[in-house]
Amino acid sequence: MNFNKVFLAGNLTRDPQLSYLPSQTAVVEFGMAINREWKGKDGEKKSETCFVDCTAFGRIAENINKYVKKGDPFFIEGRLQFNSWTAQDGSKRSKIKVIVESFQFLPSKESKPPKEEPPKEEPPEKEQPAKGKDVNF
Repeated sequence: MNFNKVFLAGNLTRDPQLSYLPSQTAVVEFGMAINREWKGKDGEKKSETCFVDCTAFGRIAENINKYVKKGDPFFIEGRLQFNSWTAQDGSKRSKIKVIVESFQFLPSKESKPPKEEPPKEEPPEKEQPAKGKDVNF
């Protein structure tokens, strides 16, 4: 059994670049930075960043190009694609990138919830019927 599925949440490292195939299918390419933080054995906080190239096609590509820019937080779902080629100097080159199949916008650091909600007004107290009297409905 084979399974090729990727879920990534990070920030765009550059603005998406939109182009079109000869068939007029939209193609967008962009980069993402995914940060990882952990505590080492010595208790010291450590971090690393993984940079990933991504490509999307069709309507997904057009929407990414229209609504996302460098620095925006972004969640993608897709699959890995392996590419290999021979460089001009004759050396063998290879790269893995993500082909985006779906995405979600993530809230940015600037979109913070309101600091404090205004106090809610208390509803007026209900009158209690006097004891021993009938209550009309």
